[in-house]
Amino acid sequence: MSTSSEMTDQQRISKVRTVVTQAGEDLRNRYPILKHQNFIGASILGFAWIGMVLCALAYAYGYLSVWLTIPLIAIFASLTHELEHDLIHYMYFKKTPWAHHLMLALVWLARPNTISPWARRRLHLHHHKYSGTEHDLEERGISNGMPWGIRRILIISDQLMSVYLRPFQMFKMIHLFLEKQPEKERKIAMISQLLGFVPLSILYYGLFYLFVVFHVSNAIVPLFGYEMRWSQVVIEAMPIINFIAVIWLIPNFIRSFSLQFVSSNMHYYGDIDPRDVIKQTQVLTPWWMMPFQLFCCNFGATHAIHHFVVKEPFYIRQMTSKTAHKVMKEVGVRFNDLGTFKRLNRWNDIQTK
Repeated sequence: MSTSSEMTDQQRISKVRTVVTQAGEDLRNRYPILKHQNFIGASILGFAWIGMVLCALAYAYGYLSVWLTIPLIAIFASLTHELEHDLIHYMYFKKTPWAHHLMLALVWLARPNTISPWARRRLHLHHHKYSGTEHDLEERGISNGMPWGIRRILIISDQLMSVYLRPFQMFKMIHLFLEKQPEKERKIAMISQLLGFVPLSILYYGLFYLFVVFHVSNAIVPLFGYEMRWSQVVIEAMPIINFIAVIWLIPNFIRSFSLQFVSSNMHYYGDIDPRDVIKQTQVLTPWWMMPFQLFCCNFGATHAIHHFVVKEPFYIRQMTSKTAHKVMKEVGVRFNDLGTFKRLNRWNDIQTK
């Protein structure tokens, strides 16, 4: 048998896919319940929602402190992102549309500070075709390839900042994304991206900005000798908004920041062939990133596996990651390549003149 060093890139990719797929099949044969994919997906969604609701009720009745409520709900919400990602690839209820779309609606409601899953489906499938290129709007939109600094941190924190802080670049990125869509679908693709935040994400960001502006203004303005005067409507609404912030707004801020920090740094950009899956991503698991991994369902350890075997659900990837990592390392997938932080996500060193 040829060693990995004697193989072509496609042979290496095929080797990983074969080993990982077989590991998943062996696992299903060992534990037959894993063959019931629809049931498992729906059960995880139910578990996540029950967890979030119970935490919210416990906080409302004084059984949980704010400092426990926020991280617990963020952890439960991270499960719904993984489910959304699987749903985008039609892994649950593909032949039962009403159940499939109900799951999509429930995951969006659980983690609303991103584009709708129906609009994201086109964006994400496009990502797999053009990963690491300027046409990859999904990763470019969350700062992949940008220089490190305050601007990148703000864009990782808030998806709308991607538009506020670099409007001309964003319009160019959207144009490049649309350029690669089938000609007959470009209008639909443009509309879906423009309206992808309506209505749920708009509601989320409206409440989030009101919460931040209210509390930051009340903290800063008195330092300059002035007093903030709010309308009676705002004053009466703030106790409700404060409660929503604890159970919905802040947990999702933490969840999405963690996910986008990990994702934007584990995907390579700018100097790779989009067909070379080995160079699309790295496995990113340094010890200091454990808090981020906690709030994004161990994304840094398992997402690279997904690029090789797209149709494997997230819980199987978690269970077969040890086998996957061994073969991925053999074929040249990088592990904890922290140099990408200074290389702006490039695979190779940036040449300076």
